[in-house]
Amino acid sequence: MSVHFDERSGVVPCKTPWGCWYQTMEEVFIEVGVPHGTSAKEVRCRLGARDVELHVKGKEIIKGKLFETTVSDEATWTLEDKCLIRIILMKTNREAGNCWSSLLEGEYCANAWLQDQMQRKLTLERFQRENPGFDFSGAEISGNFTSGGPDFSSLQK
Repeated sequence: MSVHFDERSGVVPCKTPWGCWYQTMEEVFIEVGVPHGTSAKEVRCRLGARDVELHVKGKEIIKGKLFETTVSDEATWTLEDKCLIRIILMKTNREAGNCWSSLLEGEYCANAWLQDQMQRKLTLERFQRENPGFDFSGAEISGNFTSGGPDFSSLQK
């Protein structure tokens, strides 16, 4: 479900010195540019529930404690076209209100504007899930969208 929503509406990337990271309600994606021709044997990646570590050709790229917990058994990394490493982490808390403000604790933080855009995107994703007959991919949102937006669960259908 999230993949199709992201394909139509795009992502809100947080730029970093090594690439970028972005998120959906369910997952956090990390994209790392590496020298062209890099082989998988030159990549060492450890993905834990609370931490991540990535070394390429013996050089540390990312190492630290994640902003929130993830499901370590669901984490994957791939080397694409020998020039891009893509890491996918499954969030433990998959609510729209669980918008990571940084990738690692105190590192690779989204600025206030970017954090706002990420939260808006997760809120629209939540609305899309709750209303599958509608297309929210091009929608704009204003007002109460922090913490996943308004709670309509108490309203009668």
